[in-house]
Amino acid sequence: MNNFPLYDLRGVGKEFAGPTEKLAILTDVRLRVGLGESLAVTGASGSGKSTLLHLLGGLDTASRGAVVFQGRDLKTLDWPDKARLRNREIGFVFQFHHLLPEFSALENVAMPGLIAGLKKSEAAARAKEALGLVGLMDRARHKVTTLSGGERQRVAVARAIVLKPKVLLADEPTGSLDERTGQKVGRLLLNLNKDLGMTLIVVTHNFELAQSMDRCLELRSGELHDKAEEPR
Repeated sequence: MNNFPLYDLRGVGKEFAGPTEKLAILTDVRLRVGLGESLAVTGASGSGKSTLLHLLGGLDTASRGAVVFQGRDLKTLDWPDKARLRNREIGFVFQFHHLLPEFSALENVAMPGLIAGLKKSEAAARAKEALGLVGLMDRARHKVTTLSGGERQRVAVARAIVLKPKVLLADEPTGSLDERTGQKVGRLLLNLNKDLGMTLIVVTHNFELAQSMDRCLELRSGELHDKAEEPR
């Protein structure tokens, strides 16, 4: 066992090319996240929350600084290595579920296992286990187009955890749901964090969900701040 935190962000900045000059979204993000921790990141729309999540998941590369995951600087990995990392060690849940409409819930959840090279029978077995964890085994054979919005989001969560990744990254996971359904999905994420010991990092405007996490940080002016801190 090593002593590395799961994530160690060191002076991370991210810029995008604008019409006349570069636009700085993140300027100096410093963050350590431990195994099994739950963390909420809040902030105004356009503050860079989704950008930060994309950097954590290896979907984008920092303009400067280091995003270190389990002792590995993500910018040193090539795209095939990043794809394997995302498939096996990092789970994603987005505001919109991004399920494949022509397939059943079970087939959608089994997809990461098939991509990882598992036999069809093993991928299906893991998918059934994941659907059981989110309370949807009775809907496994249903096409996702027949499911409610909350059920589709739970299928998306099952797909994200099917290979038991080290971390679950969720981008506004309750944002497209009504209040009651959003509360159910929020409780589900927190239960998975506690029951499976899976690190949970959630970008959210949902105050109730954010306050339920181990830590809540706010992204403003390109940096992360404890919610108790006054703006600088």
